[in-house]
Amino acid sequence: MNAIITVVGTDQVGIIAKVSGFLAERDINIADISQTILSGNFVMMMMVEFSPSSKPLEEVKKEAASLGESLDVSISIMHEKVFSAMHRI
Repeated sequence: MNAIITVVGTDQVGIIAKVSGFLAERDINIADISQTILSGNFVMMMMVEFSPSSKPLEEVKKEAASLGESLDVSISIMHEKVFSAMHRI
């Protein structure tokens, strides 16, 4: 199963390291990643692959929200099919 993760907030040292470590601890592979800084705001989008040993999506969403709070960023996770349906023209 694939999902899209977005991370948005004020730029600071360690965001990518902490988010990627969080995913690795849950056996979630980063398939693609893009990040930029826009007027001092950190913006990152990732396509990730949940393996059979990964935690369930809903559980990871809750844990990611908690991580986001600790980093003072917003982290959202959405199933790839939902993301694609939302952005279909």
